[in-house]
Amino acid sequence: MLTLTALHLVQFRSHARSALSCDGRPVAIYGPNGAGKTNILEAISLLSPGRGLRRVAAAEMGRRAAGVGWKITAGMQVAGQLHEIETWAEGSASRAVRIDGKAASQVALGRLARVLWLVPVMDRLWIEGAEGRRRFLDRIALSFDPAHAEAALTYEKAMRDRNRLLKDEVRDPAWYGALEAQMAKAGTQINAGRQAALDLLRDAQSQADTGFPAGNLTLTPGEGGWDGDLAEALAASRPRDLAAGRTLTGPHRADLEAIYAAKDVPARDCSTGEQKALLISLVLANARALTTQTGQAPILLLDEVAAHLDARRRAALYDEIIALGAQAFLTGTGPELFAELGPRAQHWQVQEVDGVSQVDKALP
Repeated sequence: MLTLTALHLVQFRSHARSALSCDGRPVAIYGPNGAGKTNILEAISLLSPGRGLRRVAAAEMGRRAAGVGWKITAGMQVAGQLHEIETWAEGSASRAVRIDGKAASQVALGRLARVLWLVPVMDRLWIEGAEGRRRFLDRIALSFDPAHAEAALTYEKAMRDRNRLLKDEVRDPAWYGALEAQMAKAGTQINAGRQAALDLLRDAQSQADTGFPAGNLTLTPGEGGWDGDLAEALAASRPRDLAAGRTLTGPHRADLEAIYAAKDVPARDCSTGEQKALLISLVLANARALTTQTGQAPILLLDEVAAHLDARRRAALYDEIIALGAQAFLTGTGPELFAELGPRAQHWQVQEVDGVSQVDKALP
């Protein structure tokens, strides 16, 4: 079982010094708005590759009143072996990672542990721009294959360099060839990773007896779709891209479409409650698929999810988390939101004292 056994925060967000000890059960964290609950989830999200659930620069994560760097230390039990993970940042530097006392890459975090999350800002996923849906799908693909992050970084860097040439109106084909070859290789890998992730989600949804609705998911090429070889498509698109000053063809233009299966209605046209239930369903499907693939359930971060569910759906969610064997960290404003969990979970209370978050163990 994948278990976060200990978490220590130093000068992270609103936490001057906070510590949690965990035993593998789900963790219910409650307290008033602004007390620092989501900051705990953000810290845990940084035990995986990337910029965390808020997607901000490392320099923005430190406690402002302190004006110094921040550090997160965690104990993580993976397949029966205990690891120590440290990640931190000082000043404007990028965040660093150390695993078991040795410097490591963020990709190494992804190979060690899988962390999934659902936060309130994602509630508008189906009604806002395609960029958020691509990011959502890429996080899912990354959970199955940590190499997906490397492909995305390679593609983005090569595309930035190509866009610079386009803005400078460089027309010599020799300048574009190597960049487009890099984009084609990485872009094809990105597209394959996304499709593989969708296949795994479909299987996980079809095999589950769940209290949440299934969604039919489709990856669409968007306005910049291409057929065949991506390098050839990029070369053919140069005149149009020069006019626009940016790359208009490639996987960065794709979109994710979802249909609420039971009603055969696009997710964007569903009610707010239905959209939320569909998101929960996809996160649970992702977790089930990962459990099948790796043999251990991922860590789940569910921010304020209980507040949007009635008692029946809350109970269904908690029962599914327990059945999955996942260590889930859930936040809410009051203990009543976690009554259905009872002693099946650990309970922690967060409150603000003199401008600093304070975390205390609570009774179920």
